Amino acid sequence: MTEGSPHASHNRDDPIPEGLKIGARFTGYLLVIIAGITVAVFVALQIAQIVVPFLAGLVLSALLVPLSSFLQRHRWPKWLAVVTVWVVVLGLLAGLTLIITFQVRSEIPEIQKQVATSLSAAQQFLATQPFGLTEAKLNDLVSSSGQWLQDNAAGLGSGAAEVGTTAAHVVEGIFIILFVTLFALIDGRGIWTWVVHIWPKKAHARISAAGEAGWKTLSNFIRIQLVVAATDAIGIGVGALILGVPLAIPIATVVFLGAFIPFVGAIVGGAVAVGLALLFNGWVHGLLMLGIVIVVQQLESHVLQPWLTGPTVKIHPLAVILGVTAGAAVAGIAGAFFSVPVIATLNSMVHAARDYRVGKR
Repeated sequence: MTEGSPHASHNRDDPIPEGLKIGARFTGYLLVIIAGITVAVFVALQIAQIVVPFLAGLVLSALLVPLSSFLQRHRWPKWLAVVTVWVVVLGLLAGLTLIITFQVRSEIPEIQKQVATSLSAAQQFLATQPFGLTEAKLNDLVSSSGQWLQDNAAGLGSGAAEVGTTAAHVVEGIFIILFVTLFALIDGRGIWTWVVHIWPKKAHARISAAGEAGWKTLSNFIRIQLVVAATDAIGIGVGALILGVPLAIPIATVVFLGAFIPFVGAIVGGAVAVGLALLFNGWVHGLLMLGIVIVVQQLESHVLQPWLTGPTVKIHPLAVILGVTAGAAVAGIAGAFFSVPVIATLNSMVHAARDYRVGKR
């Protein structure tokens, strides 16, 4: 390039390097994306009473819609397929609730006896040095606790009122979940078509392809997690039954629900099982329960989940850990629960939209 060329003159007159311009544009785009995500999260937190049940209904729909579609492909009438799916789900939930209630009620006397024994042993242990918590000191502690309860009765009363409000919100959330799932079963395709047509016409095909990819990923993810959670629950629950640990079925239920929160849920569910075995059956059974938990979770993590997942749900483990941590920090248990399926679905949708070509699906 000669010194007198237009490009050389332009470069001399412009004091800002081209690399800095590119970096500034990239930073500007990144800040806009971060601002958009921040606003979306802020709005979602403000209407969390609607967003959380909606996401729960969407996740449940991702499990039930394929089952309904399977029945319809085998010449079941649509109304019969929808009713059958609902009857199966509600029947399983009702049956599990009855079993847990029955086991808890039948084992309450033994639990009360064991708790009293454990408390007595703990009191004797704490009375020894270096703790030195004698019976007189414990009585003083109980008296001071009673005085604190009296002094803070008003605050506790307001807390009880908040619990009542929360219960009302839970009922509202259940209705939202039911309606979202029901309408997804009845006219899920029509709802998505309506959403697509909100956007400009030239973007319809790309958005539709992204939506189909996201729905496929979400459905696969939920099915995989369901199998993994059931495997963890059965393995640890059967182990608890064999060791004679009380509340084996509630333990299995906690493990099942916890498995839907990667990493964190497995640790919490296993800790509950080991803690109850240690409390009610002694340290030997506690160690055996710990061994069962470790074996089951290692088989699930290194054999079952990789085999089931394959290429269907492409999320790096680091993204999973960071997503669960961020979700828990922003929205507590609900954030931890929904973070991974949301990340997996959005990741699939972004890739599908980016790779979309006109005339190819």
